[in-house]
Amino acid sequence: MFCKAFRVRASTAIKGSERRKLRADVAAAFPNLSAEQLAELIPNKEELNVIKIHTHKGEAVTVYTNSRNPVLFEIEKALYPTVYTLWVYPDLLPAFSTWPPVLQKLAGGADLMLPGVVVPSSGFPQVERGTLCAVTLLGNRAPVAVAAAAMSTAEMLAAGMKGKGFAVLHTYMDHLWEYGDKSCPPTLAPVVADPAENENAESEEEMEGKKLGNRCSTDTPQHVDIGDLSLKEQNSCAIVMGKEELNENRAAETAEDDSTGAEQDAENSRTPQEQMDALFNQCFFHALKCKVKKSDLPLLTSTFLRSHMFSCCPAGQQLDIKKSSYKKFSKFLQSMQHQKVLQVKELTRGVESIVEVDWKHPDIKAFAVPEGFSSASAAQDSKSEDREQAYRAPEIIPLYGVSAKMVPLFQESGHRKGSILSSSEVRNIIVNYVKTNELVDETNKNFVKVNAILCDCLLDKSEQDEISHLKWDDLLSRCLERLQPLHQVTFFGQEPIVRKGNIEPIDITTAQRSSNKKVTIIKNLELYGLDPQCVASVLQQKVQASTTITPVPGAKDRVQVQIQGNQIHHLAKMLLEEYQLPRKYIQGLEKAPKLGRKK
Repeated sequence: MFCKAFRVRASTAIKGSERRKLRADVAAAFPNLSAEQLAELIPNKEELNVIKIHTHKGEAVTVYTNSRNPVLFEIEKALYPTVYTLWVYPDLLPAFSTWPPVLQKLAGGADLMLPGVVVPSSGFPQVERGTLCAVTLLGNRAPVAVAAAAMSTAEMLAAGMKGKGFAVLHTYMDHLWEYGDKSCPPTLAPVVADPAENENAESEEEMEGKKLGNRCSTDTPQHVDIGDLSLKEQNSCAIVMGKEELNENRAAETAEDDSTGAEQDAENSRTPQEQMDALFNQCFFHALKCKVKKSDLPLLTSTFLRSHMFSCCPAGQQLDIKKSSYKKFSKFLQSMQHQKVLQVKELTRGVESIVEVDWKHPDIKAFAVPEGFSSASAAQDSKSEDREQAYRAPEIIPLYGVSAKMVPLFQESGHRKGSILSSSEVRNIIVNYVKTNELVDETNKNFVKVNAILCDCLLDKSEQDEISHLKWDDLLSRCLERLQPLHQVTFFGQEPIVRKGNIEPIDITTAQRSSNKKVTIIKNLELYGLDPQCVASVLQQKVQASTTITPVPGAKDRVQVQIQGNQIHHLAKMLLEEYQLPRKYIQGLEKAPKLGRKK
């Protein structure tokens, strides 16, 4: 269902009454959850969001997120847990295991076939057709997929474990999982079987070993020919000899284990919060020593965390400020500022930047790069990451929303007020409507007859008595003009964002200040994913002119870049050639050279 990207239609914070209703629905859908677990899953105070999405197949799905992680999704009033929820409550659903290579197929949209299901010695859990189940990988109890049983347990066994066993709804590594923090499944040990069975199995094995002890003994090999043993005896002999070798190996490995045991004990003795604090300190000094250069300053604190510290995190670990004692990254930086490692300033209102770093600080000089990293390779990784994370112009697609006045024209095609359509979809709907209602003029097929619905939707009151026919182009243009303008912006590696109205272009103007000095002002950079601070820094290096960032008058949370002199030529070259932005999205380049893309 989520094997391909979905479209987000709306995202809102859930209200108190809706929160209580959701908790009651979850309790009814999953009665084995305790009251404490329900309070954890649907908390009273933490931020909960409800997101309306449309899958690539057009299915309407409601997703509930907690701390930006999807925890539940709802299809046709039925609630389903995500893998993030199942990792916290692995016993929430009956589980069936499969082989690890099958996961890639499931994430690609395949259903789970019965030949790929591992039959445990204890037997399958008893389920009926349609029962919601979890899919795990052999050796790990952490679920990797949510699926509905295609047949009951009895039917699976009666079919000889052939055919489709489960219809997969959601998996680890699909696009719903990518909407969260993209964490990996935890390692959960499988449920231990009945101890009595283990003891019986062990005693039988020991008895078999004793029975064949003399025949497998190395003291009297001349009396035993391995070829004379039965297959079962050969296996038992191998078990006995294997145990002896294992004991010898264990004795040899004890010294090596002891050398690392103290370090592991020290690590395990620390609380998870202390471990996260230590990880933040390690990644912080690693990033300052190997990633950040003096020329990068001033550097946005958010960019420092996302682009530098995250890349210094060891494999298998993940930075999470909420799990540390600081709770906020700004407080962590404040502690480093108190130690005089760096200096942080608020260059623009609400936006903090690192403006100075003491590269000679003892903690930076004494920091040793962890194994697996080297200063040279880290610097090379930083350069390659800069190339990989180089700015890519967003893909911008105009969209249209069905307004109340236009509903009669679109309701035949199954759309209603607020439906979002592309221009090609609008065109197809209008063409089908005209053909279905036989409105093409028989004498001239370039014209369309205006019926009552077209008249109400597309004609002004002054035109309704005068116009009886419209050209195709005029018909389509009038339709697009009367729909609500929207646009979809897709930044590289991110989910599409739908915004109201037409996108504002990057606005470049020149103004004259006191003493006849000219300044160039650039606005709306944020709408295109450009960091105003980075643009100002690059411009300052290119033209050696003073740059400042100030709030846009009358606009909340918007800033503008001001640079001394008339810098339109340099801006044109940077935006059109380096950033590859289409000229049509840049306003104020009339006097600039014809550079970059023309689209």
